[in-house]
Amino acid sequence: MSSTEAPYETGGGFGLSSREARVIGGASVLMVINVLLMYVLVVTPLASINEYLFALPIVGAIVYGAAIVGGQLIAERGVEGGDTGIAFVGMVILQLAFGIFGAGVLRFAPRDAHLTILVVTAVVVAVLTAAIGAYVYARSKSFEHWGSYANYAFIGGIIGIAVGTFVAPVLLLGFVLVFLGFLLRLGWEIWKVRDQRNASVTLQTIGVYIAVAGVFVHVLQLVMRYFASRQ
Repeated sequence: MSSTEAPYETGGGFGLSSREARVIGGASVLMVINVLLMYVLVVTPLASINEYLFALPIVGAIVYGAAIVGGQLIAERGVEGGDTGIAFVGMVILQLAFGIFGAGVLRFAPRDAHLTILVVTAVVVAVLTAAIGAYVYARSKSFEHWGSYANYAFIGGIIGIAVGTFVAPVLLLGFVLVFLGFLLRLGWEIWKVRDQRNASVTLQTIGVYIAVAGVFVHVLQLVMRYFASRQ
């Protein structure tokens, strides 16, 4: 347990404290910035990076996974050490990782459809987040095990993508497992916000943001497929 964590205080109910509202608000602001970044980057050369990275899917998965994990570690180190500059660098890495990936997905749609696709994705993600949050807050129990399940799902997803790099049908399994991993992590992060009431608001904000952003880029791919099927 780090110096910023507190003992768990498992509880239930839907009332949000001011600190919980600050975490939700902060994560929401970070997501708005990320979505705007996707919208801007999609018309830049950075949007084509996915084409090269995912020529071998496992390479793309490793690169983005490393960027997300690295960005989180750097941001958390900055927060814990009181170094705003380091924390900012970590957040820039996270924003660019999710922003470039999202832009790479979005680039296959016409420019005039980008805003609609992003809005639809945001609505779906908001509903999913609200549903998971309601589930967690309605139950007076620990969701610590969801963190472990999320890690297992991520590991399984990476293995699935690695196999799918050479056996294409398996890629879908990798996608599903990584998506599931982010959903489980979101529930775990929400539970921590609910029960670790003395923990760092900034660290919890970063955790919730990463989970929501991970869900967002996966839902974005599904929304893109839906729009493509209607063309």
